Amino acid sequence: MTENKSYQDTSNPIVLFDGVCNLCNTSVRFLMAYNRKENLHFASLQSKYAKNLLAKYNLSQTDLATVVFIENEKISTQSTAIFEISKHLIYPWRAIENFKYLPKSITDWFYKLVAKYRYSWFGHKKECMIPKAEWKHRFHG
Repeated sequence: MTENKSYQDTSNPIVLFDGVCNLCNTSVRFLMAYNRKENLHFASLQSKYAKNLLAKYNLSQTDLATVVFIENEKISTQSTAIFEISKHLIYPWRAIENFKYLPKSITDWFYKLVAKYRYSWFGHKKECMIPKAEWKHRFHG
C-alpha cells in the first residue's frame, strides 16, 4: 500500500469500499480485472487514507454502506458511483453506465437494498482484504 502519497493526491480516480464486505471485495477484484487502463485506485473505507479523504469532502466516516468514487475532485456515491466507475471498464461492462438514465430514486433504492443485506447475503470478513502483490500499487491505506 502506498503510504507516502498524500490523501490529497487524487490524480487517479479512487474507489472507497467496505474492506470487510465479501461483495465489495469481489467487486474490487472485478474492477481490477476489467479496468484495463489500470487507472482506478482503491482504499477501504476503514483505512486512515479513506477517512482523511472523507473528512476532506465532508462525508460521513462511519457510513460503510455506500461506495464512494472520487474523480477530478467530484464525489459520487451509491448508484451514481457505480455508473461513474463503469466508465473505466472495458465493454461490455462499460454499458452499465447506461442505467444512469433510469430515475435515481429507483437505482439508489436498488443500491440501498443490496447494501443493507450485503453481509447476510454475501458474508463478511473480520479484516480488510490484502491485495495481491501485483495490485498493491493501486491500493492506498
